[in-house]
Amino acid sequence: MRALPITVTALAAALLLTACDSGGGTSDDKTAGGGASGSTCAFGNVDMEIGPVNAAPATGDTGNVSVTVTNTKSECTLNGFPTVTLGYDSTSATVPHDEAAQAQKLTLAKGATASFTLTYVRGEAGGAKSFPAEVMKSRLPGDDAAATHSVDWTYGDVALKDGTDKPDVTVSAFQQSGD
Repeated sequence: MRALPITVTALAAALLLTACDSGGGTSDDKTAGGGASGSTCAFGNVDMEIGPVNAAPATGDTGNVSVTVTNTKSECTLNGFPTVTLGYDSTSATVPHDEAAQAQKLTLAKGATASFTLTYVRGEAGGAKSFPAEVMKSRLPGDDAAATHSVDWTYGDVALKDGTDKPDVTVSAFQQSGD
């Protein structure tokens, strides 16, 4: 009858570990944090800067565009992936998250920074298998859907994924800087 005490002990340990959740949330948790985590980071409370950029020099090459968010107000939280769209004329395409990336809940003190990176494949200028991006719009996780940061896309056309009309580009999760 030793199996019963071991089973009960294992169950109790599992319940105890569940009760010790750090409250870190998931990438789907878009609510404003409270207490020590601060509120959700939002435009008006953060600055956004493009660079460094490793632009793809030729068709088929891969390029990277880094975007840095600096908290200019009181402590705030980034919880999830940024939402990024590329567009031209009245056409836009939402940039998918890098499948290998996992979003983390990051707390930014005043002056702290976090960044994300777009990785894209350069397309042929004006080519039938290219997305002629002209603008990049970014939205912070949990921020009002209407609050976006828009910048010109000056890194050339983006190749389309094979057999689709979607640009070959992904966005990484936020990474907190070491400042």
